[in-house]
Amino acid sequence: MKVLIIEDDPEIAALERDYLHIHGYCVSLAATGAQGLALLRGEPFDLVILDIMLPGMDGFAVLKEARGFTDIPVLLVSARGEDIDKIRGLGLGADDYIQKPFSPGELVARVGAHLARYRRLTEKGGKRREITVRGLRVDIDDRRVFAPDGAEISLTAKEFDVLSFLIENPNRVWSKEDLFERVWGLEALGDSGTVVVHIKKIREKIELDPAAPQYIETVWGAGYRFRV
Repeated sequence: MKVLIIEDDPEIAALERDYLHIHGYCVSLAATGAQGLALLRGEPFDLVILDIMLPGMDGFAVLKEARGFTDIPVLLVSARGEDIDKIRGLGLGADDYIQKPFSPGELVARVGAHLARYRRLTEKGGKRREITVRGLRVDIDDRRVFAPDGAEISLTAKEFDVLSFLIENPNRVWSKEDLFERVWGLEALGDSGTVVVHIKKIREKIELDPAAPQYIETVWGAGYRFRV
Protein backbone atom coordinates (compact mmCIF):
# COMPACT_ATOMS: atom_id res chain seq x y z
CA MET A 1 0.00 0.00 0.00
CA LYS A 2 1.31 3.46 -0.95
CA VAL A 3 0.82 6.41 1.38
CA LEU A 4 1.57 10.06 0.57
CA ILE A 5 2.47 12.37 3.48
CA ILE A 6 2.14 16.09 2.78
CA GLU A 7 3.85 17.74 5.76
CA ASP A 8 6.22 20.72 5.93
CA ASP A 9 7.79 19.80 9.29
CA PRO A 10 10.63 17.39 8.35
CA GLU A 11 10.82 15.81 11.82
CA ILE A 12 7.09 15.03 11.95
CA ALA A 13 7.13 13.79 8.35
CA ALA A 14 10.09 11.50 9.09
CA LEU A 15 8.43 10.12 12.23
CA GLU A 16 5.20 9.35 10.37
CA ARG A 17 7.13 7.78 7.48
CA ASP A 18 9.25 5.59 9.75
CA TYR A 19 6.29 4.19 11.68
CA LEU A 20 4.38 3.47 8.49
CA HIS A 21 7.46 1.81 6.99
CA ILE A 22 7.72 -0.45 10.04
CA HIS A 23 4.16 -1.59 9.37
CA GLY A 24 4.83 -2.38 5.73
CA TYR A 25 3.65 0.76 3.94
CA CYS A 26 5.47 2.40 1.04
CA VAL A 27 5.65 6.12 1.81
CA SER A 28 6.37 9.24 -0.25
CA LEU A 29 6.89 12.71 1.23
CA ALA A 30 5.96 16.19 0.01
CA ALA A 31 6.79 19.40 1.87
CA THR A 32 4.30 21.67 0.10
CA GLY A 33 0.78 21.41 -1.23
CA ALA A 34 1.93 21.92 -4.81
CA GLN A 35 4.46 19.10 -4.51
CA GLY A 36 1.84 16.84 -2.99
CA LEU A 37 -0.67 17.49 -5.76
CA ALA A 38 1.98 16.85 -8.40
CA LEU A 39 2.78 13.48 -6.84
CA LEU A 40 -0.91 12.61 -6.53
CA ARG A 41 -1.48 13.33 -10.20
CA GLY A 42 1.59 11.41 -11.31
CA GLU A 43 1.53 8.26 -9.15
CA PRO A 44 -1.10 5.88 -7.79
CA PHE A 45 -1.54 6.24 -4.02
CA ASP A 46 -3.89 4.46 -1.65
CA LEU A 47 -4.13 7.13 1.08
CA VAL A 48 -2.98 10.67 1.88
CA ILE A 49 -1.93 12.14 5.23
CA LEU A 50 -2.35 15.89 4.79
CA ASP A 51 -1.25 18.66 7.16
CA ILE A 52 -3.50 21.72 7.20
CA MET A 53 -0.86 24.34 7.99
CA LEU A 54 1.30 24.23 4.87
CA PRO A 55 3.34 27.08 3.35
CA GLY A 56 1.62 28.79 0.45
CA MET A 57 -1.21 26.44 -0.48
CA ASP A 58 -2.80 25.20 2.74
CA GLY A 59 -4.23 21.74 3.34
CA PHE A 60 -7.82 22.82 2.69
CA ALA A 61 -6.90 24.09 -0.78
CA VAL A 62 -4.95 20.91 -1.50
CA LEU A 63 -7.89 18.75 -0.38
CA LYS A 64 -10.38 20.68 -2.48
CA GLU A 65 -8.27 20.31 -5.62
CA ALA A 66 -7.43 16.66 -4.93
CA ARG A 67 -11.10 15.75 -4.61
CA GLY A 68 -11.52 16.82 -8.21
CA PHE A 69 -9.57 13.79 -9.43
CA THR A 70 -9.28 11.19 -6.65
CA ASP A 71 -11.53 9.62 -4.00
CA ILE A 72 -8.84 7.80 -1.98
CA PRO A 73 -8.96 8.30 1.81
CA VAL A 74 -7.48 11.58 3.08
CA LEU A 75 -6.53 12.02 6.74
CA LEU A 76 -6.18 15.66 7.80
CA VAL A 77 -3.61 16.50 10.47
CA SER A 78 -3.51 19.76 12.42
CA ALA A 79 -2.12 21.25 15.63
CA ARG A 80 -5.30 23.30 15.92
CA GLY A 81 -8.25 21.72 17.68
CA GLU A 82 -11.02 24.09 16.59
CA ASP A 83 -14.26 22.40 15.55
CA ILE A 84 -14.54 24.75 12.57
CA ASP A 85 -11.36 23.25 11.06
CA LYS A 86 -12.73 19.73 11.48
CA ILE A 87 -16.10 20.64 10.00
CA ARG A 88 -14.50 22.46 7.08
CA GLY A 89 -12.13 19.57 6.36
CA LEU A 90 -14.86 16.93 6.47
CA GLY A 91 -17.06 19.14 4.32
CA LEU A 92 -14.33 19.33 1.68
CA GLY A 93 -14.08 15.54 1.58
CA ALA A 94 -11.60 14.48 4.26
CA ASP A 95 -12.20 11.03 5.73
CA ASP A 96 -10.71 11.71 9.14
CA TYR A 97 -9.17 14.47 11.28
CA ILE A 98 -6.23 13.91 13.63
CA GLN A 99 -5.10 16.55 16.09
CA LYS A 100 -1.42 17.01 16.94
CA PRO A 101 0.22 15.78 19.05
CA PHE A 102 -0.85 12.21 18.41
CA SER A 103 0.79 8.86 19.02
CA PRO A 104 2.38 7.16 15.98
CA GLY A 105 0.44 4.05 16.92
CA GLU A 106 -2.85 5.92 16.60
CA LEU A 107 -1.84 7.20 13.16
CA VAL A 108 -0.96 3.70 11.96
CA ALA A 109 -4.26 2.35 13.34
CA ARG A 110 -6.29 4.99 11.55
CA VAL A 111 -4.42 4.47 8.29
CA GLY A 112 -5.05 0.74 8.46
CA ALA A 113 -8.74 1.18 9.30
CA HIS A 114 -9.40 3.58 6.43
CA LEU A 115 -7.51 1.50 3.89
CA ALA A 116 -9.40 -1.64 4.92
CA ARG A 117 -12.72 0.18 4.72
CA TYR A 118 -11.93 1.67 1.32
CA ARG A 119 -10.76 -1.69 -0.03
CA ARG A 120 -13.95 -3.44 1.08
CA LEU A 121 -16.14 -0.78 -0.47
CA THR A 122 -14.36 -0.76 -3.82
CA GLU A 123 -14.13 -4.49 -4.35
CA LYS A 124 -16.34 -5.70 -7.18
CA GLY A 125 -17.94 -9.03 -7.89
CA GLY A 126 -21.21 -10.82 -8.34
CA LYS A 127 -24.33 -9.30 -9.84
CA ARG A 128 -24.09 -5.69 -10.92
CA ARG A 129 -25.89 -3.25 -8.63
CA GLU A 130 -27.45 -0.08 -9.96
CA ILE A 131 -30.35 1.80 -8.38
CA THR A 132 -32.46 4.57 -9.91
CA VAL A 133 -34.91 6.64 -7.85
CA ARG A 134 -36.85 9.50 -9.44
CA GLY A 135 -34.16 9.92 -12.08
CA LEU A 136 -31.21 9.81 -9.69
CA ARG A 137 -29.02 6.86 -10.75
CA VAL A 138 -26.49 5.33 -8.38
CA ASP A 139 -24.07 2.77 -9.81
CA ILE A 140 -22.99 0.90 -6.69
CA ASP A 141 -20.25 -1.15 -8.38
CA ASP A 142 -18.60 1.66 -10.32
CA ARG A 143 -19.25 4.16 -7.49
CA ARG A 144 -20.77 6.73 -9.83
CA VAL A 145 -23.84 8.92 -9.45
CA PHE A 146 -25.88 10.53 -12.22
CA ALA A 147 -28.47 13.30 -12.03
CA PRO A 148 -31.87 12.93 -13.73
CA ASP A 149 -30.52 14.88 -16.74
CA GLY A 150 -27.70 12.36 -17.14
CA ALA A 151 -24.93 14.58 -15.82
CA GLU A 152 -22.47 12.83 -13.53
CA ILE A 153 -22.33 14.07 -9.94
CA SER A 154 -18.94 14.08 -8.25
CA LEU A 155 -19.00 12.74 -4.69
CA THR A 156 -16.15 12.08 -2.29
CA ALA A 157 -15.56 8.49 -1.15
CA LYS A 158 -17.41 8.94 2.13
CA GLU A 159 -20.25 10.94 0.54
CA PHE A 160 -20.80 8.05 -1.86
CA ASP A 161 -20.65 5.56 1.01
CA VAL A 162 -23.38 7.44 2.90
CA LEU A 163 -25.58 7.86 -0.18
CA SER A 164 -25.22 4.24 -1.33
CA PHE A 165 -25.99 2.92 2.16
CA LEU A 166 -29.14 5.00 2.41
CA ILE A 167 -30.39 4.17 -1.08
CA GLU A 168 -29.76 0.45 -0.50
CA ASN A 169 -31.68 0.67 2.78
CA PRO A 170 -34.57 2.98 1.85
CA ASN A 171 -37.58 4.24 3.81
CA ARG A 172 -36.00 3.32 7.14
CA VAL A 173 -34.98 6.08 9.55
CA TRP A 174 -31.31 5.90 10.51
CA SER A 175 -29.97 7.90 13.45
CA LYS A 176 -26.69 9.78 13.14
CA GLU A 177 -25.08 7.24 15.43
CA ASP A 178 -26.35 4.29 13.37
CA LEU A 179 -25.13 5.84 10.12
CA PHE A 180 -21.72 6.60 11.59
CA GLU A 181 -21.35 3.01 12.79
CA ARG A 182 -22.60 1.48 9.52
CA VAL A 183 -20.61 3.69 7.14
CA TRP A 184 -17.44 4.51 9.07
CA GLY A 185 -17.34 1.22 10.96
CA LEU A 186 -16.81 0.27 14.56
CA GLU A 187 -13.07 0.76 14.15
CA ALA A 188 -13.46 4.40 13.08
CA LEU A 189 -12.40 7.23 15.36
CA GLY A 190 -14.65 10.26 15.26
CA ASP A 191 -18.19 11.30 16.16
CA SER A 192 -21.67 11.28 14.68
CA GLY A 193 -21.47 15.00 13.89
CA THR A 194 -19.48 13.90 10.86
CA VAL A 195 -22.70 12.44 9.44
CA VAL A 196 -24.46 15.82 9.53
CA VAL A 197 -21.66 17.42 7.51
CA HIS A 198 -21.74 14.67 4.88
CA ILE A 199 -25.54 14.71 4.55
CA LYS A 200 -25.41 18.47 3.97
CA LYS A 201 -22.77 18.12 1.24
CA ILE A 202 -24.65 15.26 -0.47
CA ARG A 203 -27.86 17.29 -0.54
CA GLU A 204 -26.05 20.24 -2.09
CA LYS A 205 -24.98 17.94 -4.92
CA ILE A 206 -28.02 15.73 -5.59
CA GLU A 207 -31.03 17.79 -4.54
CA LEU A 208 -32.69 20.34 -6.79
CA ASP A 209 -33.48 22.34 -3.63
CA PRO A 210 -31.33 21.24 -0.65
CA ALA A 211 -33.66 23.13 1.69
CA ALA A 212 -36.58 20.95 0.55
CA PRO A 213 -34.94 17.58 -0.19
CA GLN A 214 -36.82 14.97 -2.20
CA TYR A 215 -34.29 12.17 -1.68
CA ILE A 216 -32.71 12.31 1.78
CA GLU A 217 -35.28 13.43 4.32
CA THR A 218 -34.65 14.59 7.88
CA VAL A 219 -36.90 13.00 10.46
CA TRP A 220 -36.59 15.48 13.30
CA GLY A 221 -35.37 13.97 16.52
CA ALA A 222 -34.77 10.61 14.87
CA GLY A 223 -32.37 10.81 11.94
CA TYR A 224 -32.42 10.48 8.15
CA ARG A 225 -34.06 8.28 5.53
CA PHE A 226 -33.88 7.89 1.78
CA ARG A 227 -37.46 8.15 0.54
CA VAL A 228 -38.51 5.66 -2.15
